[in-house]
Amino acid sequence: MRRVVIVAYDDAQILDIACPSSALDIANSLGAAPPYAIELATASGRGVRSSAGIGVAGGRRLADVVGRLDTLLVVGGAGHEKAAVDEHLGAQVRRLAGTARRVAAVCTGVFVLAAAGLVDHRRVTTHWRYSADLAARHPAVAVDPAPLYVRDGHVYTSAGVTSALDLTLALIEDDHGPTLARQVARELVTYLHRPADQAQISMFLAAPPSGDRLVRDLLGYISGHLADDLNVRTLAARARVSARHLTRLFAAHLGTTPARAVRAARTEGAAHLVRSSGLPLTAIARRCGFGSAETLRQALLDHYGVTGDRIRRMPDMPTPRAGSAAQTPEA
Repeated sequence: MRRVVIVAYDDAQILDIACPSSALDIANSLGAAPPYAIELATASGRGVRSSAGIGVAGGRRLADVVGRLDTLLVVGGAGHEKAAVDEHLGAQVRRLAGTARRVAAVCTGVFVLAAAGLVDHRRVTTHWRYSADLAARHPAVAVDPAPLYVRDGHVYTSAGVTSALDLTLALIEDDHGPTLARQVARELVTYLHRPADQAQISMFLAAPPSGDRLVRDLLGYISGHLADDLNVRTLAARARVSARHLTRLFAAHLGTTPARAVRAARTEGAAHLVRSSGLPLTAIARRCGFGSAETLRQALLDHYGVTGDRIRRMPDMPTPRAGSAAQTPEA
């Protein structure tokens, strides 16, 4: 058996518990060998109240969990603040981490790992809203707010909520191969799974409304793949139309060119990363498909009329300038 202990606490996010446990249970039903033995553990051994107000029965008291573990997974949620400063909880998590083949945290569960000293000098991620706070509280932790999930050695962290499912599918694939992971994804009626480096920021990029399904689908693809080759020929091939026809569609439904739409999405994605992370502009430029930090600086100026440093200090996202979709003919 692959023994998996899920650590929960009051005001945990119920999806952070349900996504991993359900995916692993389905893997078992589809013939995972060896199967997963899933246990829920809490500091007291009693059930916990999720942040939605729904109770979840506790299976084990953390202090009573002994022996080797395959996976220790700490969930996130509104209760992470109290959980991170709970010395008893932290001591038990630290003890169990020493017996586990791998350690994982969903969303703000990484605050518990960080408080226990388990992710110092490791690259981790968390929900975009909490990344700056995590970095400020734990300067020895390398916080990367961009990916859906991160693996650093035997430690896995995810952005939270539904990305817990992406992380768990990745764990299943590591353990049993891609075929079983695909089968689990089909049972869950979800994507095979989104790649680890797909940017969290894609959800911020609200595509302009379009009455054309092909254009809508391409805009969604662009927002989730900012670092990829997104020139008009590549996009046209993906849509199975000619580059000329794609350009006509974008002009008719969006009033812009594919290249300008791509540049606008990349610039907006970069601006969100500038505000939510301490990443240098060179790293942000690379993640968002810009050739250099200087190219990104110019794009921010063209799109918002302000520099990256100014955006980082602003209390809210700046508003794009009128007619600033992008100023270059090629994405």
